[in-house]
Parts: sequence; structure tokens; C-alpha cells
Amino acid sequence: MNQPDAAPVLHLQGITKRYNIGTPVEAEVLHGITLALQQAEFVALKGPSGSGKSTLLNIIGLLEPPTAGELEIAGRSALALTDAELTALRGAAIGFVFQFHHLLPAFTALENVLLPSIIRHGTATPEAQALARELLARVGLQDAEYKRPGELSGGMQQRVAIARALSQKPRLILADEPTGNLDTVSADEVFALLREFNQDHGSACLIVTHDPRLALRCDRVIELVDGRVVGG
Repeated sequence: MNQPDAAPVLHLQGITKRYNIGTPVEAEVLHGITLALQQAEFVALKGPSGSGKSTLLNIIGLLEPPTAGELEIAGRSALALTDAELTALRGAAIGFVFQFHHLLPAFTALENVLLPSIIRHGTATPEAQALARELLARVGLQDAEYKRPGELSGGMQQRVAIARALSQKPRLILADEPTGNLDTVSADEVFALLREFNQDHGSACLIVTHDPRLALRCDRVIELVDGRVVGG
């Protein structure tokens, strides 16, 4: 359930992003974005191509800094952190699911799910291995632990990517068109899995989607047009 009285998992205040496209010319792609996601909220982010969705997601995911504004993840301001601190916060608090799953082809499904733990801790602990197997079972891939991505369908690969995103029990899940490369049946399965984990673990989820069917099944919809929030 949402907890409106608790500190939001994600809080943006006046986020602006400008790119230098040639001295002294700057292009502003985000104009004072303010929004918040509470624990267990499941929110769709939609908007036309070029509206700034990818830039906004990169800022929220701590992959690039805003030009101005305030950004808090899990109650912690992210704007004064060092690169090492940003990496640690990203690894601990944020899970990413992309349209293209970015699985390592030489690794098994289990090894791909274990990657965040290996990167964060330097090893796959017994606890991490147990959780990885549990997550693969929950996404219906308990019999595919030792299969490599090339042996799996697109929908199965995306389910591995979801298990990987959830392996650190993130407070915030960012999903960038996670169903955009899938057929309708697989898209519905992937959406249902994200929704299940959102409800079971209380993770906030921000999902970028062009699919109106999926957007209507979210708690609310945020619409971005020309770098400005116009709905949600």
C-alpha cells in the first residue's frame, strides 16, 4: 500500500537539464520538473519522442546530473555525492529494466542475475545465490538457470533482466519501455511480474511506456511534453 505520510522514495524539485550545443548556445530539454513517487507506487511515464523521457530517466537513475534542481533517492540527496557514492547509491537503491535486456551472452541466466551482487560486493555470496534462484523461480525460469541468453526467447530474457533488477531489493525500479520489444502476451507477462514485485516488496516503480493498455493499469500516469510535466 502507498504510504503518503512517509518520505517519498523519489523526490524531484525543479529539475532542469541543459546541454551545451556550441558556445555559447545551450539547449534546455527539461524545464523545472517536480514529481514524487511514494513507496509501492506504480507510475507510468509517457510522452512523444523527444519529450525528454530518456533524459529524465537518466537523471533519476543517477547516470547523469541535472543542471539545476533537487533530487532525492530513498531520502538521500544525490546532488552532492562523489562518483563512488553515486555508484553505491545506484547499486543499493535502484533497479533498472530496459527495452533491450543487456544480458551478457557468455553468462548463464543465474550468473546474469548475480552480476549486481558481484559488482557491489566482489563476490556472489550464498545468500545472493539463494535469492537469485528464488527470483528466477518467481519469474518461471527455475529450469533455465544454466541456459545462456541465446537459448531463451525474448520474453524469457526480459524475465531474467527483471530478476537481475530485483536482486538487490531496490527501493526504486526504473523500467524504460520494458515491453516495447515483445509480443502482446509476453508484454502482459512482463508487466504482471513488475506489478507483482511492486506490490509484494513495496518498491516504487516508474515505467516508461507507449502502450496505453499498460499505462491504464498503473496507479497514475505522468505525461511529459517538451520537457514539462503536463499530467499526473
